[in-house]
Amino acid sequence: MMEKIKQSAIASYAVIILMYVVATLAALFVFSFNQGGHDILFIFLADLVATIVIWIFGVWFSNSSIYDPYWSVAPPIILTLLFFYYGIASTPAILLLIAIWFWAIRLTVNWMYTFPNLTHQDWRYTQYREESPNMLQWQIINFMGIHFIPTLVVFLAMVPAFFTLRVEAEANIFTYLSFALCIVAAILQLVSDIQMHQFRKNNKGKVCDSGLWKYSRHPNYLGEILLWWGIYFILISIAPQYWWTIFGPLANNLLFVFISIPLMEKRQLKNKPELYADYVKVTGRLLPQRR
Repeated sequence: MMEKIKQSAIASYAVIILMYVVATLAALFVFSFNQGGHDILFIFLADLVATIVIWIFGVWFSNSSIYDPYWSVAPPIILTLLFFYYGIASTPAILLLIAIWFWAIRLTVNWMYTFPNLTHQDWRYTQYREESPNMLQWQIINFMGIHFIPTLVVFLAMVPAFFTLRVEAEANIFTYLSFALCIVAAILQLVSDIQMHQFRKNNKGKVCDSGLWKYSRHPNYLGEILLWWGIYFILISIAPQYWWTIFGPLANNLLFVFISIPLMEKRQLKNKPELYADYVKVTGRLLPQRR
């Protein structure tokens, strides 16, 4: 029965939707205990409980990729619920939600495009499992590295958004410019992902060196980084006293620069040593560059 569910695309998506509904309800239950005004603490605890629920389901189905959509599904749900919780329908708050939902829908659709069913798991997770000497060590890596750390990073990146939703202020030119940065960042991701998907259809085993990928080896990651800086700048445009929330986009920045990009490049150099080495020589790592 389990294998039939995992092999069916419809059943797999139905199961994942059910998992995320259960995770959301668990998170709401935890947040309901927030009676002392410790909003950020309880948002984090609720986020953590939701992550634990998804982790448990992932262990049950032997598939850690069940967590993958969490990155794009959790932020719009959390921020929309907080929007109604605070009840401050300011223009900056509305622009924030538009940017987050635009980014989230696009990224989630991209995940759906690359996720056939529950038999598929991200190659990195499979590699971690194979390199773990025993089940206990694997589950520690599974929870801490694959689930908890990404949840923590996204939570930190959302902190500026939490304050934006609580501040009663009018939008200004810098607010709109920050919003535009978010939209451009999401479009950058959209275009780069489409170009990569199209390239892979007819160029198996080759290195994508066209479109945006001609100038940056990771334009999709660049878009992700810029999105969260845009969210931060929306807050700073209306409440500069919260400059210290810069640790949010900075944490996200560091995750991609020191973990995600090195992992991807190591794999590419292993699978296509000469082709990728030549590509590295003439193409910028993150920022657009062509030598």
